[in-house]
Amino acid sequence: MTTIYFVRHCLPDQKWQDDRTRPLTDEGLADSFKLVEILKDKKIDVFVSSPYKRSFDTIKPTADFYGMKIEIDDRLHERKAGKKGNSGPDMFKKRWADFSFAEEDGESIGSVQKRNIEALSEILKKYEDKTIAIGTHGTALSSIINYYEPSFNAESFLKIIDFMPWVLKMTFDGEKYLGREEVFHIYKEFKG
Repeated sequence: MTTIYFVRHCLPDQKWQDDRTRPLTDEGLADSFKLVEILKDKKIDVFVSSPYKRSFDTIKPTADFYGMKIEIDDRLHERKAGKKGNSGPDMFKKRWADFSFAEEDGESIGSVQKRNIEALSEILKKYEDKTIAIGTHGTALSSIINYYEPSFNAESFLKIIDFMPWVLKMTFDGEKYLGREEVFHIYKEFKG
């Protein structure tokens, strides 16, 4: 059995313009050290992260605790926001109702899901029967859950939007999905 601990990033600095280099707030950085306590006894074999700074920095204290480096997989990055950058509940529902919808210069949830599942499939083959921690994002992780559980939808997403960090354990037999369970979250109001 392969176990993956998906770790949605801690609270980021929403004033930071560049999505790729957006850092954690001081509060988010402090919360990243709480994850060490949550994950220190999970016998993690491998750490993989989105290339985005907030995801990498969220799992770094735990990787340091284990004395391991973090592999980067560019496909695990968050959905590219469009020019309008509308993040209200109506826009979330529109995106989830139509996986091909994207704002101008943005990315659809279908595209996010495709590249995240490609990355996850390779990770599951490469590290079969291992325990893996993956630094990720809210929409990226939600698209993965939806792939295995199509009932995970806009309403489900809106229930977890304020969880930063959010640790979700998923188990697999080879590439066969066995299930998920929430391990930990901290409520932080989403202001994106």
